[in-house]
Parts: sequence; structure tokens; C-alpha cells
Amino acid sequence: MTSSRYDVVGIGNAIVDIIGRCDDAFLARHDAPKGHMRLVDPATLMTLYNAMGPAVEISGGSAANTIAGVASFGGKTGFIGKIANDEFGRIFSHDIRGQGVTFAGKPVEASADKTTSRSLILVTPDGERTMNTYLGVSTDFLPSDLDEEMIAAGDYLYLEGYLFDGPQAKAAFRSAAGIARKANKKVALTLSDSFCVDRHRDEFLDFIRSGVDVLFANESEITSLYQTSTFDAAAAACAKDVPLAALTRSAKGSLILADGKATSVAVQPVAKVVDTTGAGDLYAGGFLYGLAHGTSYETAGRLASLAAAEIISHIGARPEGNLGVLAKRQGLLG
Repeated sequence: MTSSRYDVVGIGNAIVDIIGRCDDAFLARHDAPKGHMRLVDPATLMTLYNAMGPAVEISGGSAANTIAGVASFGGKTGFIGKIANDEFGRIFSHDIRGQGVTFAGKPVEASADKTTSRSLILVTPDGERTMNTYLGVSTDFLPSDLDEEMIAAGDYLYLEGYLFDGPQAKAAFRSAAGIARKANKKVALTLSDSFCVDRHRDEFLDFIRSGVDVLFANESEITSLYQTSTFDAAAAACAKDVPLAALTRSAKGSLILADGKATSVAVQPVAKVVDTTGAGDLYAGGFLYGLAHGTSYETAGRLASLAAAEIISHIGARPEGNLGVLAKRQGLLG
């Protein structure tokens, strides 16, 4: 176990997921790019909500899902995100604390255009998820919203690429990374989505090269970042820019790049893929738990694959089973 107060502290959008099912034709009618996240206004969100079938409301957000995953393994975690004093803000705060996560968010007064973030997630029969996100009050994330004491008390600081859109949020990223480095802690970043990379490629590269210790990305994100047509070329470029990278490739498993070596990790088999929402988030959670607890990179990758497999076997991006118990059953943890 680590001696720090927290194994991992995450910073990201505090979002309530509204999850429902649809077919590909529904996505086409509503111009929703399958398998990606797009930002929408409240009117578009409500149009989709009214047109879809039954839905389930579950607290989400990429980094928050990752932190919940670390906590499910038994890790000590904290999360920093911005919510409003409204129904969805109360749902998010209650749910994440119920996962055993210390939540540092202080609600701000809600208004017509400043509400807690929501993401309407449409799941097609193949288990693929398409996210339609209204960021609401999350777009106002400021450097002043950071909890410096919490950041300095975590072994790893985990930053969500989705939050990187606004100039103030970018400033908050840089400030948070500076706080972590001053405290001799590690900085981890997830690229979140290839569309997100397209918007911020140069700034992401600059941020990564300025001192990111651990990078998470899937195949489309890493090839977009380095503007290459092949995964191998992107992985080679990535290895030169960051000390440690965990690159996921869906059914092909993942590749861990560190110390001049590449380690392949197979996926954990599942009987049926129900919903891929949060697979990358939980992969990062398992990997970070392993790093914080001194496992080998390969074992961290296997913990990550285990967490991803658990999450795609059911609806929602938060674990239903205790990941620490599952890992012990498979001999991955003592």
C-alpha cells in the first residue's frame, strides 16, 4: 500500500449519464456520430431525450468513472469536479461518495444555462456507445476550483482530456500538473476521444511533452494525435514523448510502452458485450491502481483489462461488482 493519503486524484467533468438504447437508424436521423462524443446544447439534448426510449440515470464522467474504478479495487481516491446546486448535482455527489471517493466539488448556484453536466448515451445493439454531452457548469472549471491539498496528497494526478476545451480549464490543467510535480507526484492524462484530440492536438502534444508521466489513449486517439495512418507508427512516436503509455485496441487488447519495451496485454473475455460505455475509463482505473500499488506493468495491464471487461458486461460506466474481489479470485492481487 502507498503511504500517501490518496492513490489517485482525478480531475474532470462531473457528469450524470442518461443511458438508453437505440438502433443505427436513430443515430443517423439525429446526426449523432456513432462511437464518439459530441457536445450539444440543452435543446438538442432534450430533443434526443424525448425521442429515445426508456433511460437510466447514473453518475458518470470519464475521470470520475476511472476514480470509481480505482476505489472499487480498494484504492484511496479523490475527485475534483464542478457541479451546480440542482437535482443532477445532488445525484452526482451522492453517487461518487457512495463509491468511497472523497469528492471536493462545491456546488455553485444553478441557473438556466448553468446546470450540472449531463451526457445522453445511446447504446446500439452491438454495445457501442454514442455520447451527446451538455457540459453545463463544467465549462466554468477554473484554476480556483482546484484543491491543492488534495492534489499534493495523491500519488497520481489523473487528468481528463474532455475537460481541456476551455482556456480556463487548460490553465487549471497546467496549474494542477505543477502542483503535483512540486509535490513529487506523477501526472497521468487520458486523451478521451479522437474528436477531442482533433480540437487540441498541438496543445495536447505540448502538455504531454512538458511532463506527463503516464498517457492513456485508444487506437483512434493516438493515431489522431500523431497524424499517422498506422497504430505502430503512432506508438513509436508516443514512446519518444512519454515515459509510460497504455494504448488500448478494443478486441486486440492493449500495448504498454515503457523503458524502451512494448508489452502486449490480452483482453479479458466476456460472455456478451452489453455496453462499451466506460471501458477505457475503467481500463485506466485498473492500470493506475496497479501502478500505485507497485505491481509490474503487465499486471497493471491485466488489472486494467479485468476492469474493462467487468464494465462492458452491463449497462453503465461504474462497476457493479467489487473489482478487488474479482482480481483476487484471478490471482492478480494478494
